[in-house]
Amino acid sequence: MLDAEQLDAFGRDGQLTVPDLFSTEEIDRALEDLAQWDAEFRATLTDEECEWYLEDPSDPSSSFSKLDDPVFHRAAFRALAMAPALVEAVEQLIGEGVTLFFSQVFCKPPEVGGPKPVHQDNFYFAPSDTEALLTTWIALDAATEENGCLHYGLGSHREPVLVHTAPEGEPFNLQVPADVAKKYPMTPAPVPRGGVSIHHGNTLHQSEANRSDLPRRAVTFHFLRHDARLVNPALAYNPAHAVFIPSSRGDAEARS
Repeated sequence: MLDAEQLDAFGRDGQLTVPDLFSTEEIDRALEDLAQWDAEFRATLTDEECEWYLEDPSDPSSSFSKLDDPVFHRAAFRALAMAPALVEAVEQLIGEGVTLFFSQVFCKPPEVGGPKPVHQDNFYFAPSDTEALLTTWIALDAATEENGCLHYGLGSHREPVLVHTAPEGEPFNLQVPADVAKKYPMTPAPVPRGGVSIHHGNTLHQSEANRSDLPRRAVTFHFLRHDARLVNPALAYNPAHAVFIPSSRGDAEARS
């Protein structure tokens, strides 16, 4: 799926944007399902879940900032994750035999969706092999600099996993300290609707607030090669929610 030039670019930058990987119809189906999931989940929210998922935890009608494990919970998102072109790209970059161990929808609603500070996914997940984890970020809306596209520290995947800290009162908002993050200039990576941004687990990245009147919804799939495992991740992830991904080469369904 990826040509030699794209593979070289990923090796150099630790990030690659592939436009138009998914069709308009596939993205429309995912957004329709997201609206249904929003209504169903909102009806059952606990106070603890409001703190974790809502932009304004004090307002139950507030927009979701994120939703966890869409690939496990929703067939429309599972179909996106198992798209042959996506799986082939993942296997080209980290090797055959992968599991999607965690996924998230990020909603970043108009004018209120907040920023995400500089961080590395491998700090959150702590894979036993830092080369075995890959993140794919699919744009459900066009992601622009105005509505909060991702920014990357290109080439920072060559760095080790850095120490992260969390602001007081925000134990889950892990980030690279500002005095360290400033050493890595951030480059915006706009993604058209249906496109995907792929990055190495060590690549430093962040997103800005949504300053526009348009949503910036995206779904992130985190893949792990089968010969690796998570070792003391920073947050708890439910192994029962992992989804085994059939190989793009048509082999029997992979098993860990």
